[in-house]
Amino acid sequence: MSFDKFRRCDNRGPADSSYSGRSLSENQEPISGVGSVRGARRKGRELALQALYQIEITGDPSVAAVDQFLAHFEGAAKAKEFARRLVSGVVNQRTEIDRRIEQCTEHWKLARLAKVDLTILRLATYELVFCSDIPPNVSLNEAIEIGKRFGAEESAAFINGVLDQIAHSSAAKIQ
Repeated sequence: MSFDKFRRCDNRGPADSSYSGRSLSENQEPISGVGSVRGARRKGRELALQALYQIEITGDPSVAAVDQFLAHFEGAAKAKEFARRLVSGVVNQRTEIDRRIEQCTEHWKLARLAKVDLTILRLATYELVFCSDIPPNVSLNEAIEIGKRFGAEESAAFINGVLDQIAHSSAAKIQ
């Protein structure tokens, strides 16, 4: 099964005439400074998003499954290393991450959220809460940009609202 394409937030797929069918690497603007830490981290976040989406669909969070997934995608070693760090963190801290997201999504059950949006929220919440080496504004901005690229039209605003609450909650970072 190929995980290089996401279904739209509303679960429309290739059979739906309004489905764009864009892959994760198509129609994307180049990242400035691709060789930079910023470029490697953006690519790492995108790879982590894809790997976490795969885990969500297959239910297989094993290191072997993530490694096999990453082997099929281009990316510098630093990007893949960062992706592994993020995926491992989200998988290991998922209960706490989901608890924080649920607190900030009134009237929304996690099961009702679009899988792409939920995956972006989990990824960014992990960064906000557990990665003291990443400034909160970087985590927020990256999640919003990734939401614009991979989510539905309203995803970025929704992601911004939820993550802003998580970032401002008391003791957001766990040291």
